[in-house]
Amino acid sequence: MNLLIGYPTWFIGLCVLVGLAYAMGLYYRERSSFGESSTKYNSILGGLRWATVTIICLLLLDPVMRATQTEQRQPIVVLAQDNSESIRAGMSEEARTQLAANMSALEKKLSEKYDVKSYSFGDQVRTPLSFDFADKITDISSVFEEMYDVYSNQNLSAVIIASDGIFNQGNSPIYSAAKLNVPVFAIALGDTVPKKDLILKKTYNNQIAYLGDKFSVQVDIAAVNCSGNASKLVIRRAGGSTILEKPFTIDKDDFFRTEEVFLEATQAGVQKFNVSLVSINGEVTTVNNSKDIYIEVLDSRQRILILAESPHPDLGTLKRMIAENKNYQAEIQYPETLKESAAKYDFVILHQLPSVRNNIAPVLSALEEKKVPHMFIVGTQTLLPNFNQAQDIMAINGRAGQTNDVSGLLSPTFTTYTLDKKVGEGLPKFPPLVSPFGDFTARANATVILTQKIGTVDSKYPLLAFGEQRGVKKAVLAAEGIWKWRVFDYMQNQNFELFDEFFNKLLVYMSAKDDKRKFRAFASNTLYRENEKIMLDAELYNANYERVNEPDATVEIVDGAGKKFPFTFIKTANAYTINAGLLPVGDYKFEAKTNYSGEKLVAGGAFSVQAIQLEVFETTADHRLLAALSIKNGGALVFQNEIEKIAEMIANNNAIKPIIYETVTTRSLIHLKWIFFLLFALLSTEWFLRRYWGSY
Repeated sequence: MNLLIGYPTWFIGLCVLVGLAYAMGLYYRERSSFGESSTKYNSILGGLRWATVTIICLLLLDPVMRATQTEQRQPIVVLAQDNSESIRAGMSEEARTQLAANMSALEKKLSEKYDVKSYSFGDQVRTPLSFDFADKITDISSVFEEMYDVYSNQNLSAVIIASDGIFNQGNSPIYSAAKLNVPVFAIALGDTVPKKDLILKKTYNNQIAYLGDKFSVQVDIAAVNCSGNASKLVIRRAGGSTILEKPFTIDKDDFFRTEEVFLEATQAGVQKFNVSLVSINGEVTTVNNSKDIYIEVLDSRQRILILAESPHPDLGTLKRMIAENKNYQAEIQYPETLKESAAKYDFVILHQLPSVRNNIAPVLSALEEKKVPHMFIVGTQTLLPNFNQAQDIMAINGRAGQTNDVSGLLSPTFTTYTLDKKVGEGLPKFPPLVSPFGDFTARANATVILTQKIGTVDSKYPLLAFGEQRGVKKAVLAAEGIWKWRVFDYMQNQNFELFDEFFNKLLVYMSAKDDKRKFRAFASNTLYRENEKIMLDAELYNANYERVNEPDATVEIVDGAGKKFPFTFIKTANAYTINAGLLPVGDYKFEAKTNYSGEKLVAGGAFSVQAIQLEVFETTADHRLLAALSIKNGGALVFQNEIEKIAEMIANNNAIKPIIYETVTTRSLIHLKWIFFLLFALLSTEWFLRRYWGSY
């Protein structure tokens, strides 16, 4: 510990002299105050005053104490164990038991000299060591990323990782480990000798299909050391009925084949299918011979009718744009050849209708009666007086045969739904559309999306607007020629994203069916993986359709065997939610209940939990990856029977040493409480002696 001041040393002597001068000046004139003992008493009192003043003067120099603390920290060694299912599949029970014993012994041995941090990893990194080998996923890179986040600024000296080298999630561990810049010692587990095995590698299928449609399932089949054997691809529906059988022959030891089959969606809802391969004699495991797939079968697409006065490039553009969304199915019809009532469609686009040739009054009446949302696209053939009567969104007072070229500007007041800012920036650059020449007025119940830019003038005329009239959603695009917009979008961006984003959002809003239920319950997904937590939400609405959550709400989840899991919803700001945790693989239904204003309300739904089978598709250990991982990072590769060598390797590594940390602390003397009490004691003693010896 050192005492430091920020002034020359001779200032200390000056402080001593100031104290001495002050004491002599005070007590020299009182040298006779104490009678015969005056000299003795004055010397004692003067000494006390000298000490007090000297200390105060020294404190004015702001002296500080500097202390140095030394701490030695042992090297940190990370011990990480792969706890995934592939270890269980590649090692016998005896070998797994011996591994647990060897790893525990290594942990104990290293702890004698090093700061050992133990982890298990698979689908996540956690402490401590675990040997149940139950993780469904292996992410080796997550170990090194976690170590970098936690120990990158500490004395991390080595990482020991015990694994079979098989990973099916995350980045390559070789690149992740390089960031640590410490030796990596790999313990190679599992067997690298390929065994006889038939493997259903992967299945590819759409997540959504429509009732009555056929959908494709693509199956990748692999086989190792199975040449000369025959098998069959079998697909079964949940419940056991076989849909398809397709035989195949394995003609080489390193066999790979892709089969594509077509299935029919015959039932709405989440449908479960089992895809399997008939096992062959001598397989090391049959767990990887089958896989469950789930398809959400929608009841039907929304049917959209494009009813046009005559052929026009806009029609093909609209149909192609709509067809790219699997939730919609578009048809182009003309009034003269309309096969069925327009009211049977979910949404109708009226292109240049009503016109002089086609009044379409019966069509409009049917749409109003069935409350079918529809959209008018105004063109040169539109009969404007009839158009104005057919809707209450926009009024056009035009001159027959005269047109304007207009561009679209996104209205700054439009907030009904969100559009990408690129749409607002890109629309003014699109080619102009052809609009009737005249006056345009947005009526009271209209929401304007686009306004017209005529030449260089930003007018306030509406170009695109929508609203609701007597419970029917209606929209008006007051111009034709939108085909030019889509072509221009592709020429500029090599895609149709801006155009499709703009019109798809409008289409979704216009064709959406209003849900008037007062109580709704739904799962965040219709299909969960077995390591995902089940989240359910619910909403309650009052008479004004405002969200409320005053009453309690409950939900009961029921699995396929009838087992029930009851829960009580947690109230959020103005809704309900519940985390039901992890559930076993299977199909589930749920029913939520509440009581509001004396009315019992019930809502429900369904979801499925699918198995994760990544760990069973690769059964041959990858020791080459582990060797590369250890060599590139200055470590070594050892096998299970050599685990004890790692402690010796680390001890012989001269780079793995303790680090000595020095911490320097400084503190001003004026902040020390004992200085105050010392001064107080000196002054108090001086005062007491003066009184006692009769100076006052």
